[in-house]
Amino acid sequence: EILRAIVEEYVATEEPVGSKVIAARHQLGVSPATIRNDMAILEDQGLISQPHTSAGRIPTNTGYRLFVDRIQEVKPLSAAERRAIESFLANSDDLTDLLERTVRLLSQLTNQVALIRLPQDRVVVAGTAKLAKSIHDEASALSPILESLEEQVVLMKLLSDTDGFINVKIGDEQPEKGLSRTSSVSMGYGQGAVGVLGPTRMDYAGSMAAVHAVARYIGRFISEAK
Repeated sequence: EILRAIVEEYVATEEPVGSKVIAARHQLGVSPATIRNDMAILEDQGLISQPHTSAGRIPTNTGYRLFVDRIQEVKPLSAAERRAIESFLANSDDLTDLLERTVRLLSQLTNQVALIRLPQDRVVVAGTAKLAKSIHDEASALSPILESLEEQVVLMKLLSDTDGFINVKIGDEQPEKGLSRTSSVSMGYGQGAVGVLGPTRMDYAGSMAAVHAVARYIGRFISEAK
């Protein structure tokens, strides 16, 4: 629960998280001193780290992985979000038009870079400008990420191993060294795959929900069109 609180707070604020913040906002029923002791254990296990001399902690890639693996199920989007997806995509003339609309919509929903693999084995990308905002404190990391996103081979690898399940790759799990400061969430839709790419400090639960909903919608569109 403390690791979950640290992940959620850090994703929301971009600031290292201290024990007093967790005690005040997450009602865990224990004192800040107990939380500090447990944070020390999490740090010893390599799940969180202390940047610089800050009193707060941030998740490590290993911590993010445990957090993602403990998400029991993908939370559903709200009714309003589902209606927004369906209304935005409802007027698509054909599959290619639908997929190109989808990648723009997914980027807007998640505020991340969105990618979609078309049936012709070509990947379309939207929202690369969002990376500059999300990785503003790591300018040196931005250039190799943008260079990687220009390579179709790299994009194809990003959207591989998806099938009909959510696939999350975190940091060094990424298939390209230039993407080691990022995470991706992807899912297959039958003839291709759809996903998002952002900093490791991303809203994993929200991104998983959006990718899952969009992939399911595309799959339904394809099956109904047959």
